[in-house]
Amino acid sequence: MNVLALEFPPVSHLFEWPDMLFSGTAYAVNKTVLVYLAAVAITGVIFILAGRPRASMVPTGVQHVAETGIDFIEDSIVMQTIGPDGRKFMPFLTTMFFFIMFSNIFEVIPGIQFPANSRMAVPITLAIVVWVIYNFVGVRSQGLGGYLKNSLFPPGVPVALYLIVTPIELVSTFVVRPFSLAIRLWANMVAGHLLLVTFAVLTQVLWSSTYIGAVGPFAMLVLMTGFEILVSVLQAFIFTILTAVYIGGSMHPAH
Repeated sequence: MNVLALEFPPVSHLFEWPDMLFSGTAYAVNKTVLVYLAAVAITGVIFILAGRPRASMVPTGVQHVAETGIDFIEDSIVMQTIGPDGRKFMPFLTTMFFFIMFSNIFEVIPGIQFPANSRMAVPITLAIVVWVIYNFVGVRSQGLGGYLKNSLFPPGVPVALYLIVTPIELVSTFVVRPFSLAIRLWANMVAGHLLLVTFAVLTQVLWSSTYIGAVGPFAMLVLMTGFEILVSVLQAFIFTILTAVYIGGSMHPAH
């Protein structure tokens, strides 16, 4: 009787990568860094090429991708959460959306198969940047006193309830938001990566012992790969739209 040798890779092999360049220094480069650099480069190239003068008024190729992305961010995120005043945040929100999406999508690229945002450093850094921006916008739009008052003492709430509401708003607005942004992105990419690795290992082990037995795990692997493409885009959208919601709330406290 054959016993299947199902060995799942240790976590250190799934999320921690050896240094490739400048090993042992503060400038060490590994697989995670390369994915982030590639995401920055791809995002930059798309909009640099799209910004070139064109002979035709009808966008094609990379220009079409860039303009479609900009229209999507403006119509589905900025106008829905901030309003016309939010157009000045379009470069920031658009860049963040594409950067997060490309950092995630490398999870399904053959030979790489790793979502960089399954490491916490950059998601928490992005969340802190968002925290600084929406608090700065709130203070600039309402003044320090007005921003704190509207954040901690929401209008329309009975005074007696402020004993409960104010501590909740304090923790929610100034503590929980950046962590929830980062953890949501990080946890979803970690879970997706683990699922793909699990079905890949099952497929490999069953294929080596019984070809028919590998059909089910392989089908699930294909389905999960398609699902992870959707999740990669969706998580970029969620991070971006929540950022816009926080900025909009700081600019327009009544909303």
